[in-house]
Amino acid sequence: MTGNMASVKKILSLLEKKYGNSETALDYETPVQMLVSTILSAQCTDERVNKVTPVLYAKYDTAEDYANADKHELEQIIRSTGFYKNKAKNIIGACKMIVDKYDGKVPKTMDEMLTLPGVARKTANVVLGNAYGIVEGIVVDTHVGRLARRFGFSSAKDTNKVEKDLMKIVPRSKWNDIAYWLIDHGRALCKSQKPKCADCFLKIYCPSAGRFDAKGKWIGPK
Repeated sequence: MTGNMASVKKILSLLEKKYGNSETALDYETPVQMLVSTILSAQCTDERVNKVTPVLYAKYDTAEDYANADKHELEQIIRSTGFYKNKAKNIIGACKMIVDKYDGKVPKTMDEMLTLPGVARKTANVVLGNAYGIVEGIVVDTHVGRLARRFGFSSAKDTNKVEKDLMKIVPRSKWNDIAYWLIDHGRALCKSQKPKCADCFLKIYCPSAGRFDAKGKWIGPK
């Protein structure tokens, strides 16, 4: 961590005040749907995923349905989410394992989740936190990683290292929430290109405020 704890606490407090009701933007009703949506969201917007999943959910309901899906047919339904061949492979593979090893139910522990094809800690944290209310870590996507570095919460680029750094400074009771606060803030103000530092309510606490060149490229903390 490069920031001081007083600033960290203030940033967290203000994020909670602003985005306290934030939650996943992915549409889902069951743990299987949460898993499938999260796999589809890799390198794809939640908005695009939510346009695809109504057709998907109408055709496939249970893990067994996905496990027995025709790969080509599944690929065509999810094609617009990008990397559809690999995503279809992972969805079918994960659901086959869920059927064979976990009695058709998405597992409820991190260790078990990580045995599923295509599932790393980010996906596991999303599914466990949202589908089951089980919090074993912090979701780190591109927004979370970017803001963690800009705020001085972490200097790491590896997502697992960023997660560990965040877990040290964020109260465990907020682990499931912090990702969605950061994601919403990243979308609203702290954008990858040309962040709106002048308009940001965190600028007096943020070590990166104003530290961007004329083209919007970040030039590092103060």
